Amino acid sequence: MEILLINIDSKLPNIALHKIEKYYLDKGDNVTWDMPLYSDTSDKIYVSCIFTKNRNKCTFYEGIADIGGTGYDIHKRLPKEIEDISLKINYGFTTRGCVRKCSFCFVPEKEGNIHVVGDLYDIWDGKSKEVVFLDNNILALPEQFKKVCEQSNKEKLEIDFNQGMDIRFVTEETCELIKQTKFKIVRFAFDSSKDEEIINRKIRLLNKYNVHAMFYVLVGFESDFSDALKRINYLIKHKQRAYVMKHENCDNDKRYMALARWCNSPLFGKGTLPFKTYLTESEDGSRYIKYFKSEEINSWQK
Repeated sequence: MEILLINIDSKLPNIALHKIEKYYLDKGDNVTWDMPLYSDTSDKIYVSCIFTKNRNKCTFYEGIADIGGTGYDIHKRLPKEIEDISLKINYGFTTRGCVRKCSFCFVPEKEGNIHVVGDLYDIWDGKSKEVVFLDNNILALPEQFKKVCEQSNKEKLEIDFNQGMDIRFVTEETCELIKQTKFKIVRFAFDSSKDEEIINRKIRLLNKYNVHAMFYVLVGFESDFSDALKRINYLIKHKQRAYVMKHENCDNDKRYMALARWCNSPLFGKGTLPFKTYLTESEDGSRYIKYFKSEEINSWQK
């Protein structure tokens, strides 16, 4: 059989499509990736759409393909014989689900409460020196986090919890494990000022252990621009790095484009150059200054 796999929008390896690929390759079938021109000559077509904003890109395949992914149908599931496949591609999950119910996130609805689905050895190919975990909230299961860190240390691997960890679950033991383990980047999130009090306490704990992390900062969702800038500046002040994640609600707002360029780029010190200075004294920032009110800019400290 000729199998065609279409990854609509993800720049990262698509776990579901890779499981489908392995299922058919093990049966001796031919698998082709991302070649829409092969649609007429393929026996089966599978399409994955991760982001709801890209759902319209699936229209071409409706009626001729099996379409899934959170962006298309949050309730669609792989057949059990495919879902149960263990991929050792140095990229995947040891837990699924989450204990939180963040209003911007589909994970609880799609995957339910957090539960263990494997460990390092279900993901690692035994050769690579790096492994990326996609767990959405592994710190909610501290014993699982400890297990994965200890396995990684045993194998002398560099690891990355790419989706970010929940800083609200950070403890002294968490910090000790982070210091003992080789992390490519330590990632957390500061999505809402409503969590400011607990995040203040946890960042003091990180700093006690000299843990310098990158924090995803969600902007443009249930908060205004000044709140986003406040969260970023707080992180910078406390020796942590901020990384702007724009919600699709503000994709076309030039102010948030400026914020992301300033905060995320090493050209501007990854946000360490004051935002006011970026807008008023840099060539890059000057392109965006017209989108801000002068009294707003004057209210910011250099």
